[in-house]
Amino acid sequence: MRISQTVCLLAIALVAENVAADTLVHAGRLIKANNSNVKTEVTVVIDGNKIKAIESGYKKPSNADTVIDLKDYTVMPGLMDMHTHISSQHNGLASYLEGFKLNEADYALKGVVYAQKTLDAGFTTVRNLGDSYNVTVALKKAVSSGMINGPRIYTAAKSIATTGGHADPTNGRAMSITGDPGPKEGVINGIAEARKAVRQRYKDGADLIKITATGGVLSVAKSGQNPQFMTDELEAIVETAKDYGMTVAVHAHGKEGMKRAIEAGVDSIEHGTFMDDEIFKLMKKHNTYYVPTVMAGNWVAEKAKIDGFFPALVRPKAAAIGPLIEKTFGRAYLAGVNIAFGTDSGVSAHGDNGLEFELMVRAGMKPIDAIRSATFHGAKLLNILDEVGTIEKNKLADIVAIKGNPLKNIALMKNVNFVMKDGKVYKFEK
Repeated sequence: MRISQTVCLLAIALVAENVAADTLVHAGRLIKANNSNVKTEVTVVIDGNKIKAIESGYKKPSNADTVIDLKDYTVMPGLMDMHTHISSQHNGLASYLEGFKLNEADYALKGVVYAQKTLDAGFTTVRNLGDSYNVTVALKKAVSSGMINGPRIYTAAKSIATTGGHADPTNGRAMSITGDPGPKEGVINGIAEARKAVRQRYKDGADLIKITATGGVLSVAKSGQNPQFMTDELEAIVETAKDYGMTVAVHAHGKEGMKRAIEAGVDSIEHGTFMDDEIFKLMKKHNTYYVPTVMAGNWVAEKAKIDGFFPALVRPKAAAIGPLIEKTFGRAYLAGVNIAFGTDSGVSAHGDNGLEFELMVRAGMKPIDAIRSATFHGAKLLNILDEVGTIEKNKLADIVAIKGNPLKNIALMKNVNFVMKDGKVYKFEK
């Protein structure tokens, strides 16, 4: 009888130990990102795909626990890029011909490669702000189902423009092949079409709305900053998007287009080249986020120096607008505007996303604020702060680590050594 009881007790103990098996991350430095504090010698306890606890010191593991030794690393939440184009990558004049040569499958396969590069760079969540053929909707599903590796994707699918606007897919084409794109293709004129375009994005499986409120740099159109939506169209888009639980991201360079969009109630301004004090005050009043994309501005400015890299109509816009974004960002930061990290990757190369941290700090941002812009503030902008964005109990185990201390050398953010998403380790370069 005693032997039987002992066996039962041992069996129960073994089962209990197996059930309680955790992953222990021994972090030399920990940036939780819910504030600016940094802790040293901490254990992050992970149960499955969620953070179970955060304990001071290096917790001793049970026989069943797995230990990940990051004592020489700075550990932080999975990084978040709020402006990507993950199914394409600019390659000069050749990129302007892709619309005539590539099919849906071509963009989808590119997306698989770029998604892996983005995850390897430490970005476990991204916003995709514009694609072709809605391929990022399919890419999002493939990642979430575990079919392919990549970041968690929140996509706007096809951007919304006005006729001839920055995201009109027929810009620069011969009259005989332009057709007359409408709301289904992401081109609107008037309130009714604005509402229909939002509803079409919802039908297509988009998570949010992206509009091009002003001219742009890379489109084959003369102006890079003129306003391209009327106020009533913007209000219709925002009102309809809110009905469907969708946020609105706004490509904008020129002041008037930004002003109209902010007053209409959009959630974020992307690029924001010609912001001034009036716009900063408006953004603070309306709690509008700024996603700067400094590296995209620098990239187009450098490429504009190369003869024949851009079409003749694009080159002067790239040369004039590109260099201004970094200066605008520095002023916006000093003004206290809400800032979320974004690179516009797909303009520059995917996987180079970490360069944005270096440029932000060069423009005057504190390293801890740059990191929080890509963690806490990204999650806040996406309305998913209850799930990710900080390292706290009950949140998803999205964790990255950098060898050394990026708060002393922000350039280290360009080389993320450890990547965990949803409790699964995807990269560990010791």
